[in-house]
Formats: sequence, C-alpha cells, structure tokens
Amino acid sequence: MMQKAIDAHFHIWRQRDQPWLVGPMVPRIFGPYEPIRRDYPIEEFLADQKGAGVEKAVYVQTNWAKEDFEKEVAFLQKTADETGWPHAIVGYTDMTVDDIRPQIDRLKKYPLLRGVRMQLHWHETPAFRFATSADQVIDPKVRANVARLKDYGLSFDLQLFPAQMKDGLTLVGENPETDFILTHAGMLTGMEPEATEAWKAGLRTLSAAPNVYAKLSGLGTFVHRNDPALIAYIVDNAIDILGADHLMFGSNFPIEKLWTSHAELIKAHRAVVAKHGAAAEADIFRNTTEKVYRPV
Repeated sequence: MMQKAIDAHFHIWRQRDQPWLVGPMVPRIFGPYEPIRRDYPIEEFLADQKGAGVEKAVYVQTNWAKEDFEKEVAFLQKTADETGWPHAIVGYTDMTVDDIRPQIDRLKKYPLLRGVRMQLHWHETPAFRFATSADQVIDPKVRANVARLKDYGLSFDLQLFPAQMKDGLTLVGENPETDFILTHAGMLTGMEPEATEAWKAGLRTLSAAPNVYAKLSGLGTFVHRNDPALIAYIVDNAIDILGADHLMFGSNFPIEKLWTSHAELIKAHRAVVAKHGAAAEADIFRNTTEKVYRPV
C-alpha cells in the first residue's frame, strides 16, 4: 500500500506578485525558467500531484517584494480557507532588520503560519548566490532575530551550501528550542568527489544539533532533471547521516516542473526510501513533517 504523503515544500503564485517572474530573465540555480513565468495556482498544483498519495502540503515563501511579506501569507491563508490547501505556511521575514518582532506580530494572526524562511545561501558561483555574503548566516542582526523565533513557536527554514554549514551550526546551536529545516538537503551541486565530500561533511556538521531537520526537496536543482541515481545518493547518505526521522519529502513544485512531472519525481523518491523500510517511509513521507510543521 502506498504510504500517504505530506509535501513539505511547494509553491503557488500569481505572476504579478513575483518581482523575479515579471522582471528580466537572469541566471538562476535552477536554470532557464521561462515556462514558469506565469500564474501557478493551487488548482494546477492539485492536478499535478493527483494520484501521488499526497494528502497535505506545506507552502514555502516565493520571494514577493520584501514589503509585501504580509500580503503573501494573507494570500496563502485565504487560499487555504477557500480550497483546504495548503495545510501550513512558511512565510518570509527580513532577518537583517534591527528587530523582527513587528513583522512577526503582523503575521501571527494567520493561523497556518508555522515558520519563516529568509534564504541565506551564498556560493562562489555568482548564479548560485542569494545572500549578500557567505557569513550572513551569523550576522549579528540575523542571529538576534532568529533567537526571537522561539517566543512565537516558529521554525526557520535554513538554506545553505555545504561551505556555510559550520556557521549554520553556530546559529542552530544558539537556538536549541527552535526547529531548523535544511532546505534541499543541503544543496549538493554536483557529483564531483570534492562536492560530494564537502556536502557529506556539511551534513555531519549539522547532525550534531538535534533540532536540525532536512528536506529531500529540490534535488534536481543543479542538474535540471529528475535523476533517480542522484536522488538515491542523496537520500541514502542523508538517512545515514541525519536519520530518517529527521528527513521529509518535498516536491519543490513548480520549480521541478521545469524538467519533470510530479508523478516521476515522487516515484524516484519512493523507490529509494522503500529500500530503507516502512518506518523510514512513514518518517520521510509523513511523520517528520507532521512533527515539525504541524499541518492542519
């Protein structure tokens, strides 16, 4: 019997709300993205994942204009109220301001809010950069604001490259009461030995903190295809290092729709997870996400 699933990382949007989808095309980590420069409504996501055994899903912020952070969460809450999807929301707050609390105070009235994400990943390759510097993850203002999340019971989606993991552990270690979710399983950029060894070392570094979880999401980000062998490599090593009870599946749709169908994507994930047994399947496809994001 197919393990029922919760998708821990997906997006929907209206193109008009996304500066990056209405502005000029620029190099991005997931490659050319012309096919998604359009609306992607909840109805299309539901059609994409029909038959996949996905019963709930967690929305993750999509880089609206910074000043529209509340409009984004309000839009998702309204969508959920009208359609029943999504079942939890990860919103955006600017962790570089002097005090994040006024922003969170505006968001906390939306009942599906479970956490926030501000992308802090930085890489030597310019197209892979998002943060202003490699060490922004330990910027004093970021650290002070992340420390405030525990007072609201919010998690933090942590998006880093392997070279940033030591700084990531500093941030995580300072906040043992907050759940941190490593986006895209730590962003392995390729299968070259130096890349895979750095990635595994990064996961081992973060594994020292019991409040770190990781999403098996966006695994086609750097190869721009659905690659079952690559997915198997990442899943096998992530289970070995972090444990299945610290992992969760995410489709990263519609980004992954640039190169695959939802059916083929989840099929590749299910195939490798199944080799680890029923308990791992339950953890990765449901239990970890239930624990961390508490979807309704």
